[in-house]
Amino acid sequence: MLRKTPVKFLLLGKKRNMGVFEVIKNRRSIREFKAEPIPEEVVDKLIEALIWAPSAGNLQSRKFYFVFNEKIKKDLSQAALGQESIAQAPLVVVGCTDAKIVWRYGRRGKELYTICDVSVSIQNMLLLAHNQGLGGVWVGAFDEKEVVKILNLPKNLRPIAIVPVGYPAEEPSPPQRKKKEELITKIT
Repeated sequence: MLRKTPVKFLLLGKKRNMGVFEVIKNRRSIREFKAEPIPEEVVDKLIEALIWAPSAGNLQSRKFYFVFNEKIKKDLSQAALGQESIAQAPLVVVGCTDAKIVWRYGRRGKELYTICDVSVSIQNMLLLAHNQGLGGVWVGAFDEKEVVKILNLPKNLRPIAIVPVGYPAEEPSPPQRKKKEELITKIT
C-alpha cells in the first residue's frame, strides 16, 4: 500500500502538494532549461538523494561528478552525440560505476549490481529534483571513452549516465505507458 505523505515542490514556479506516487507520475524528462543557477542548498539535497539510494550489499559501488564548468559541459554534449541539453543545463551529473568496490559479488557485481546502484541513485535524484522544481533527463547515448577522457576518470570508474539538471523551460505531456497486463505477471 502506498503512503500518501504530502510532498511540497515547485514546478515551473507553481507550488503544489503531492504524495510520493504523484511525484513519480508527474516527473517528466526535461531537455530545455532556463538559464538560472541552482541554489547550493538544492544541490546539497540532490547529493543526499544520490547517497541515500539503496545499494547491493550496501557496497555503494558508484561515484558521481557534478559538472558546472561550461567548457566541460560542452565537451560532454559533443560526446553525447551533440545533445544540447547537456551544454544548456546549469548542472550536469555524470553517474559512474566503481569496479573497485564490487569484490564481494565478482563478475555479476561488476556487470550488473554497480549499474543498478547508479541507476537507483539517479532515479532518487530525478524524483528529488522534480520535488524541488527542477527537471532533468537520463542520457545514455554517449561515447564512453570520450567521457572518460573529458573527466579524466580512473580505470575503475565507468560512466553509464549523463543527467543534465535545471529549472524546466518546457512542460512535456505524459508519455504513453504500456498496459499493466503487458508488463506484470502475477504468480500465485
